[in-house]
Amino acid sequence: MPLDRRIFLQSGAAAVVALLHGSGAHASPSPNEPAMLGFTAVPASLRDAVVVPPEYEWQLLYPWGTPTGVKGQPMPAFAPDGSHSAADQALQAGMHHDGMHFFPLATPDRALLVMNHEYTDEQLLHADGIKEWTAEKVRKSLYAMGVSVIEIRRTRDGWRQVRPSPYARRVHGNTSMRIAGPAAGTPLMRTQANPAGDEVFGTFANCAMGVTPWGTYLTCEENFHGYFGGPKEAANDLTPAQRRYGTVPGSHWVDYWRFDERFDMSRHPNEAHRFGWVVEIDPFDPAAKPVKRTALGRKRQESATCTLAKDQRLVVYMGDDARFEYIYKFVSHGKVSSGGGSAANGRLLDEGTLYVARFDADGRGRWLELIHGRNGLDAAGGFADQAEVLIHARLAGDVVGGTRMDRPEWIAVHPQTGEVYVTLTNNSQRGEPGKPAPDAANPRAGNLFGGILRWREDGGDAGSEGFAWDHFALAGDPAQTDSGARYPSANADVFGSPDGLHFDSGGLLWIQTDMSGQLIGKPPYASLGNNQMLCADPATGRIKRFLTAPNGSEVTGCVVTPDRHTLFVNIQHPGESRDDGSGTPTSAWPDGTEPGSARPRSATLAIRRRDGGIVGS
Repeated sequence: MPLDRRIFLQSGAAAVVALLHGSGAHASPSPNEPAMLGFTAVPASLRDAVVVPPEYEWQLLYPWGTPTGVKGQPMPAFAPDGSHSAADQALQAGMHHDGMHFFPLATPDRALLVMNHEYTDEQLLHADGIKEWTAEKVRKSLYAMGVSVIEIRRTRDGWRQVRPSPYARRVHGNTSMRIAGPAAGTPLMRTQANPAGDEVFGTFANCAMGVTPWGTYLTCEENFHGYFGGPKEAANDLTPAQRRYGTVPGSHWVDYWRFDERFDMSRHPNEAHRFGWVVEIDPFDPAAKPVKRTALGRKRQESATCTLAKDQRLVVYMGDDARFEYIYKFVSHGKVSSGGGSAANGRLLDEGTLYVARFDADGRGRWLELIHGRNGLDAAGGFADQAEVLIHARLAGDVVGGTRMDRPEWIAVHPQTGEVYVTLTNNSQRGEPGKPAPDAANPRAGNLFGGILRWREDGGDAGSEGFAWDHFALAGDPAQTDSGARYPSANADVFGSPDGLHFDSGGLLWIQTDMSGQLIGKPPYASLGNNQMLCADPATGRIKRFLTAPNGSEVTGCVVTPDRHTLFVNIQHPGESRDDGSGTPTSAWPDGTEPGSARPRSATLAIRRRDGGIVGS
């Protein structure tokens, strides 16, 4: 095992490691431990700026267009006018930073920071916007998504990127990767370019993430459907699965299909089956080919949070971020090899059982297995084999009776108690004619604000098939009598549309929000201000606002270092809303002061206490 990976596994950086040694009860603070949530709460704000408590400071680390620092390759600088080429973009930070993790290296002052780049703003990406599509623009767009691996080091002045680095790499929409697991090589995965159905170019629409016990990074392909298109007339002959997954010609977001034929569903209908997966990346080995793990099921993949069952089997929790979709769990057949790397443990992600969650009205729940030949998942039900169950996991969830949720997104496991928390961002269509009605787990019609739900697996065992659940918070402004908001304590700071979640090793829960830029500052969201990050102590129910973000941006991708002295967070799509009709972004952060003065850029921040103390205190 490389030294770097051994350091990671010993560091306790992943919640799964903490769970292995947890007592099953909330840890008691030591007499000398600083008061958690002792920081000065930040008020809700519509300021076009990053605002943190006065005890803290933030540092800009890795904005869109920054050279990644790939050893032996050019390091093209960001072009403020968007004129950098597709080849340049392949070696630079992508757009719209999202899920992220910190992997320690051999010394405490060096680490790898790995992050997703979810999607592109084509108006900002290209010098002339989208006046005309070209093959070069398609390549540049594909290179602007995916994943960055960068090396960072801690200096007297804070964290700095190391360039060049032997670890640095970009994984993007044209990177060659392997397909593994039960769906690999099966008929629905075969294409003209890859008749074997076992290799694919690219990963994109990368949103949330996970980290395995053996030190690899799991990136999640979420809204892949918007990139597949074709002539509108091709939409007349669609399968139920294509309609359910939204891979509908004529409804795509960008015209990739006109310049890259693999995105033309009328010519290559199986290509879309090769996206919507969890992809495993080894951050310590730049030569290792990423792997799409099909045993985890295909969906608009949000989160791949890993923990261990009591018998050391791997458990992965996942959400499907769309209205009325499901929460899933994967349990491996084999056990995690202690101290083993990818060679010893990678197969665990290919051999196991996928489940979908059912939340019952009495506060109990069940994990319903998605196994071919059981519970109606057979040829008569439209599933020829297990590969089809996994490729069409949404349809399998329908058959077995999973609970349709209000956009399940990030999932986090408490490092001491093992409780599992999930954000349900919102669902304005809940209760509309022809749509599912409110239920116990999704209790509000026209759910504008979302919430956080949690469950406790039976026996404290993540491998159990039963659990108890409740609502940790129903978001919104309690001052609005019809909001239905409910928080775990009377003095909780209010928020809306929770999205990102992260537990640090001390058991503090970091909550990030994603209200639509078109709605921020308007009723009924006016009192909530811009998107924000909050910190919660589940033991007391206290929730305090820690950060507010620039105009139009989402706060996402949070990770706290193992020593708890630095918090990394991503600011995504600043200035996104253009609702004044001018086409000018509402922010120029971080390079400009007034909208229109600079292209806004998604970026990573490193946040520390000014006195060097524990973040959250």
